[in-house]
Amino acid sequence: MSDLYDYQTENSGPVECLGQTFPNEQARRDYFLAELAKKLKDPEFRKIEGFPLGNDEDILKLSDPPYYTACPNPWLAKFIAEWEAQKPEQPADYHYHREPFAADVSEGKNDPIYNAHSYHTKVPHKAIMRYILHYTQPGDLIYDGFCGTGMTGVAAQMCGDRAVVESMGFRILADGTILEEVAEDNKTIWAAHSKLGSRHAILNDLAPAATFISYNYISSVDVLSLKDGAENILPELEKKIGWMWKTSGGSQFGKINYTVWSEVYSCPQCSGEITYYDTAFKKKGASTEYHEVFDCPHCQALCAKSPSKKSGANKLERVWESIIDPFTGNLRKTQKRIPVLINYSIGKKRFEKRVDAKDIDTLNRAKQLNNTSNIPIARMPSGDEARRNDDEGITHVHHFYTERVLASVGEYINLAKNQPQLAFLLGSVLPKLTIMNRYMPQHGGRALVGPMANTLYVPPVSVENNVLDQLSFQLKKIVGALNSKSGPIISTQAMQTVQIPDESVDYIFLDPPFGANIMYSELSYLREAWLKVFTNSQPEAIENKTQGKGIDEYRALMTSCFGEAYRILKPGRWMTVEFSNTKASVWNSIQTALSECGFVVASVAALDKTRGGLHAMLGVTAVKQDLVISAYKPNGGFEERFAQEAQTEEGIWDFVHTHLKYLPIVKRQGSILQNIPERNPRILFDQLIAYYVRRGPPVPISSQEFQAGLKQIFREEDDMIFLENQHAEYIRQKAISGHTPQMNLFVCDESSAIAWLRFRLKSKPQAYNDIQPDFMPLLSHLNKNERDLINLELLLPQNFLCYDGKELVPEQIHVYLSSNWKECRNLSKDDASLKAKAYNRWYVPDPNKAGDLEKLREKALLKEFDNYKEAKKKLKIFRLEAVRAGFKDAWSKKDYQTIINMAQKIPDDVLQEDEKLLLWYDQALTRLESQ
Repeated sequence: MSDLYDYQTENSGPVECLGQTFPNEQARRDYFLAELAKKLKDPEFRKIEGFPLGNDEDILKLSDPPYYTACPNPWLAKFIAEWEAQKPEQPADYHYHREPFAADVSEGKNDPIYNAHSYHTKVPHKAIMRYILHYTQPGDLIYDGFCGTGMTGVAAQMCGDRAVVESMGFRILADGTILEEVAEDNKTIWAAHSKLGSRHAILNDLAPAATFISYNYISSVDVLSLKDGAENILPELEKKIGWMWKTSGGSQFGKINYTVWSEVYSCPQCSGEITYYDTAFKKKGASTEYHEVFDCPHCQALCAKSPSKKSGANKLERVWESIIDPFTGNLRKTQKRIPVLINYSIGKKRFEKRVDAKDIDTLNRAKQLNNTSNIPIARMPSGDEARRNDDEGITHVHHFYTERVLASVGEYINLAKNQPQLAFLLGSVLPKLTIMNRYMPQHGGRALVGPMANTLYVPPVSVENNVLDQLSFQLKKIVGALNSKSGPIISTQAMQTVQIPDESVDYIFLDPPFGANIMYSELSYLREAWLKVFTNSQPEAIENKTQGKGIDEYRALMTSCFGEAYRILKPGRWMTVEFSNTKASVWNSIQTALSECGFVVASVAALDKTRGGLHAMLGVTAVKQDLVISAYKPNGGFEERFAQEAQTEEGIWDFVHTHLKYLPIVKRQGSILQNIPERNPRILFDQLIAYYVRRGPPVPISSQEFQAGLKQIFREEDDMIFLENQHAEYIRQKAISGHTPQMNLFVCDESSAIAWLRFRLKSKPQAYNDIQPDFMPLLSHLNKNERDLINLELLLPQNFLCYDGKELVPEQIHVYLSSNWKECRNLSKDDASLKAKAYNRWYVPDPNKAGDLEKLREKALLKEFDNYKEAKKKLKIFRLEAVRAGFKDAWSKKDYQTIINMAQKIPDDVLQEDEKLLLWYDQALTRLESQ
């Protein structure tokens, strides 16, 4: 089996690699293999975090150094130095600047490259290309620390392929300038966007299965040789195993397309055996219906595999059989599973038949051919997912395949020795050969639905696909997907400690693990058992009970990963993080980890699948959709200035000025301008606080002083803050659009309720009776305790002013009334009719009065927080804003213990799902540990 991965490179003529010249590729490979073998003998090298589990021989057989190593790659720094030296010199006045960018991460899922090899999760290369083209120039260095199947590497290469770039809707000039279609002055024009040319990619993943797939996707492959090699062995394989996949179709034999296998149960009432397929699936005309609940064919008792309480059905009992495992030699107790149906072809026509005695005889003959030397005999590892099938007797890797499939694969391995690309072909078909493939005839022509995504679920009715057919089918897909260009460099290790020099990467794209979404190492085990090199799960950034990793451990692991990304990224450059998880605690862990490492989030965009575009999202509601996080590493000049200016007003406004430069000036949904929440004054203040908390010094300004200063120093428009030149461009674009962007506010807590009221009352001062009917429905999705804590009668006087009719009509109300009522125009502020119209209206106070209100509100909140501190038990009902205010006050006093003590009194899910509380808490822990 191991010979399958022995690379035999043809003599291709002299080659250069890392400044050395070799007679041919094989000589190059032999030299670097010898160097890697020396490194593997070094105990310190093997201590690198995430070093895969496997012996030297198997690691070397998988590797093709220095381009790809199935272990940490010791040549990364040399490649980076070589690539950096090859970059063209930039003009003296060159300044890198990009706005945050987000594109549809599902684009390209029908592309042959994307479909050539399945994996737990991946972003199509064409989607990643849009990010690379936006943020980089040809020759730039790109890093992906969770590379999966290597789509970032493919994307980096394809940025130099004119045909592929043009297929994405771009135009390309003769000098390589890439043009994109943009809206300009009520018309569309073609504007310069990027440059045609491949970029250099460094790919890393913890999983050997992932990096092996990546290598084959992006290595310099002779596609014709691969095609010829496969087409040479497949006829030979047909001769050896073709008989296994034949069935009698009456007067002639047919080729089996697939065989349906069914679990066997017994009725708890009469103990009669029940073949699940025969009772759960019923023909109805031309279609098939699935019945979860059915009558026992022996006694008519109502039965079900997993009955609900309402059904009143009896739970089926498993039928067990004890067999000698031919691979381990041990007695194995397993759920009885039998073949029931065969779909076969004679010529171009398809037929179906029940399994007969001759078919059983064929299966028994196939069992005799199994060669244990080619088949991995590996116990499934401990894990949350890996051993879910133990109670069915499916405990080892080879149990996930029928014995006929194992015999067929064993013969393929014998014939495909010394051809690693054919190992890639085998890897691409293995998921289609397991007993996890579901058979669901109720879907008609789509009855073969494949395995359940990202699980090791074994269905009661499964499909055994023809190995020969699957190999031929996948070969066509792979030949259409692989390329002949050499490209990225690949390393197999944890992202936390990559051997890359500081500040050497131009752009980072990450699609990291998200909480307990997917158990990557456990799912990869089925593939890695064939490679003989396994994932080291110790530094795996997931939530996993078996590994003892909860949300805190996950956040700590992601923080170390992002910290390494921050270290290797050049100042002023960008990182894109693709996020897909529905748990607010995971979202906040990602946000907190990014902030703690020094990244500043400039944009969070969500793919709006109903409207077909991207729109800005903030708050916990964001996690209901796939998100794209755009974060930047502040440039070195600002970092140095901040060290000197942190406790001065200059430091505050320097941060805001620098941050505003990274934010987009306009966002559009079609031709309509969108509000940019990252430019909202309160969001800017949150960013300032997060930056100061991470850096250590106290925040030297209050929220009210910050709001007032923003309006004095910068330009405000539509509740957004701009630099002077940005404001002019925004006004121009707004005039072209003809629309004022509307802010999409979602009320989920007290803070967002205040934001909704502020937005409402700023443009439309109103009386309580006019506000209340619109406000209350916004709380309908909250539970009773949450609704009770968001009290409109309390929020209004604590945050806004109400006109009592005694003094002059405030400017805010005067402007609104004179603009919307003819009878109120040209009236003085002391006019009796105007005062009557303005009476009892709530309005947003000017900054000075707002500051007084804020102080009173904060005093009331801190009084509530003091009451919480005295509580002896965990708090069930409390005001979140009071806890936030208390944490902030304790932080300013360096009273870190109070923060930690209070965090233990509130529910853990509240702490984990509130970004602000989590920031104070994490930093308080860090400060206490360092004291």
